Amino acid sequence: MSSSGEERGVVVAEPEPPRGNRSQYAFACAILASMTSIILGYDIGVMSGAAIFIKDDLKLSDVQLEILMGILNIYSLIGSGAAGRTSDWIGRRYTIVLAGAFFFCGALLMGFATNYPFIMVGRFVAGIGVGYAMMIAPVYTAEVAPASSRGFLSSFPEIFINIGILLGYVSNYFFSKLPEHLGWRFMLGVGAIPSVILAIGVLAMPESPRWLVLQGRIGDAFKVLDKTSNTKEEAISRLNDIKRAAGIPDDMTDDVIVLPNKKTAGKGVWKDLLVRPTPSVRHILIACLGIHFAQQASGIDAVVLYSPTIFSKAGLRSKNDQLLATVAVGVVKTLFIVVGTCVVDRFGRRALLLTSMGGMFISLTALGTSLTVIDRNPGQTLKWAIGLSVTTVMTFVATFSIGAGPVTWVYCSEIFPVRLRAQGASLGVMLNRLMSGIIGMTFLSLSKGLTIGGAFLLFAGVAAAAWVFFFTFLPETRGVALENMESLFGSYNANKKNNVMSKGKEVADEQ
Repeated sequence: MSSSGEERGVVVAEPEPPRGNRSQYAFACAILASMTSIILGYDIGVMSGAAIFIKDDLKLSDVQLEILMGILNIYSLIGSGAAGRTSDWIGRRYTIVLAGAFFFCGALLMGFATNYPFIMVGRFVAGIGVGYAMMIAPVYTAEVAPASSRGFLSSFPEIFINIGILLGYVSNYFFSKLPEHLGWRFMLGVGAIPSVILAIGVLAMPESPRWLVLQGRIGDAFKVLDKTSNTKEEAISRLNDIKRAAGIPDDMTDDVIVLPNKKTAGKGVWKDLLVRPTPSVRHILIACLGIHFAQQASGIDAVVLYSPTIFSKAGLRSKNDQLLATVAVGVVKTLFIVVGTCVVDRFGRRALLLTSMGGMFISLTALGTSLTVIDRNPGQTLKWAIGLSVTTVMTFVATFSIGAGPVTWVYCSEIFPVRLRAQGASLGVMLNRLMSGIIGMTFLSLSKGLTIGGAFLLFAGVAAAAWVFFFTFLPETRGVALENMESLFGSYNANKKNNVMSKGKEVADEQ
């Protein structure tokens, strides 16, 4: 196939017969990029069970355990803050490699830890990798995927997080059979294995075409777009859209060009994001931060990290039963995240978010109520309340997984303009990890202060407020090309927003 500069300019190339569905290549790229999320998910899942044995083996207090559980997310702020600039500097692909390297070292340090300070060092190193991975995987996937399947492919990081969580739960169950001082070390140490697979697999990945355009590497960008588009015309159209969004003149059509006012290392981005944003960018930033805040502040990490504790409070006494019930949580979460991923491009982001947050509110209210009843009737076995508690934990993770889980990453990775995307997405990830860390490090204290039922009723209130926020502030982005996203934002009036959304759908239909 010819790939001359003239063919990639604004002139439409001669039509050619379809060459078959190229989405399989984008599918493979999304899988490889999302493997970083398996490592993160494994760490989250394995800590929920390992904490039981770490506390006994290292003689930790509840406060020390809380800090150990949640501090990784605070440490991840370092990686999240650096990820935007790093990925603009060395590229999306090698930023994924960097994340994997941090994961590998962190897992080994935790596995060989002999005391509390040692394991905290491992959490620090792994946390930096978490910050990098949480930002770069959805951004890379969104930039490689065509608009028609972007929601499906951009949901992959959340799928792999849940696969990792499930693997962590299963690891807990099997390694719990080992002596206490060995079991938790094996649980944490084997997390290094996926990092090696990731480092090898990333060599087969192409670089993001949008990053390549920002470097002036138009020819290389076209090669990637050609592999992920069904026709040559589609690849040319996508390239032209990216060039216009990056401010590249139409007459610059060489394979390698020198960009005027080149800003590839993030220069000027923070001013455009935070100091003097346009109305559209301000709306986008509020939407991104709001959705990330709501995802974590509604309590998902309290359930994921402290499932055994919750089931113990609900009336399951043996550690074996608690771990088995926790495995069931992982299975439900993984199954429903697959459902959410498969329907995100069919029903849209907005509909799934509203449905998800509404279901989370109902589940949290019922869970908080049942745990309160159990707490106020000590010594009694209230089978209906125990059953309701276990059931509503499952419905909570299920409703989270069909919407708030995957759509948060899809939505925030696609709404920013191309030059602001890496740093804009990193701000959302930083807030996400900060809230996750706060929840993880305060849940035990919160459940003592408000009772565990009161803590979940508080999360229910957050979910209700989030539903109102989603309904008011978030326009639908399904099927809209990344370069046209900005036109959907800028108005906070519901009637005006409907008009903007209608415009966005018309743009999507033309794609």
